[in-house]
Amino acid sequence: MVDDDETMRQMIGHVVEILPYALLLVLPVVAVGALVLHLLRDRALSTSMTVLVLVPLAAMVTGVLGICGFMFNTTLTTMLLVCLLVTVVTVPVAVFLGRRTAARTVWEREARERERGAEASRRELVAWISHDLRTPLAGIRAMAEALADGVVSAPDEVCRYADRIGDEATRLSGMVDDLFELSRITAGALRLTLSEVPLRDVVSDALAAQTPVASRKGVTIHAHADAWPVVLGSDPELARVVRNLVSNAIRHTPPDGTVAIQVGVEGEDAVLAVADACGGIPEADLPRVFDVAFRGSPARTPPTPNPDPAGGGLGLAIAKGLVEAHHGRIAARNHGPGCRFEVRLPLASA
Repeated sequence: MVDDDETMRQMIGHVVEILPYALLLVLPVVAVGALVLHLLRDRALSTSMTVLVLVPLAAMVTGVLGICGFMFNTTLTTMLLVCLLVTVVTVPVAVFLGRRTAARTVWEREARERERGAEASRRELVAWISHDLRTPLAGIRAMAEALADGVVSAPDEVCRYADRIGDEATRLSGMVDDLFELSRITAGALRLTLSEVPLRDVVSDALAAQTPVASRKGVTIHAHADAWPVVLGSDPELARVVRNLVSNAIRHTPPDGTVAIQVGVEGEDAVLAVADACGGIPEADLPRVFDVAFRGSPARTPPTPNPDPAGGGLGLAIAKGLVEAHHGRIAARNHGPGCRFEVRLPLASA
């Protein structure tokens, strides 16, 4: 028992004597490791994880070698082999975990950015609703009160007020439909029934619906096709895309202007382009033209005597969502006297 106590005291004494030397040997290695981590702060997370694993191992090996005075024996050799084995195992694991952690960090950052963007869009949409829906409602209420109070009694005035109320109600109905469609798109609830859809029929239907609107404004519409492709899509949704683009082009084209629709094929894509005469969009606004409720600067559309009030700022956002639901792409750029909106859709045979 006495021998055991003496042995223990001797071991503690050796540890106390060795510890300062070990710290002196280890601290420079740790300092170098910290400097390396600082220099690599802008590199990949997996690199930092590898350094974090290697620094303690290097410090331990340095301390052991320093205390042993580089006198290799069986015990020291065994310890170094164990350290080497630990290094071989832990470094790949550190790299793997670093990459996983980096990927998760990037995903979380992107998710937060998406949430912030969605929240900003919701606030913008609420502001849009509170403004644009209030305007036709106020007009309907004012005209209805005028009719009810007898302020307007002449038959022609009564008919005119009734027509205005009908127009405002139609406008409100269109806004509600747009909101419903946009909510389906943003919520991921849009389900498409895909089939082969000839673009000739889609464009013809859109022209039939929008030509009277263009004629009332004095805008000319013409369509040209290098080929009439067949795409894989949903007929009602594709028709809405074309109607929205053509309606937007008519709205921003001054009287005596022209809206041009061009259809063709490029590679494995069907290309449908709608060009207006809006005078162009500022380059800073081009990336935002498909944002919810974005209408651009007032200077984009030349003043007209009878401006079309139907634009709610959702048509292009809906068109973008529907095109992407078809695995297509949509883009806008300045072209000639105005802007060109180009839609690319997969061919049915591709």
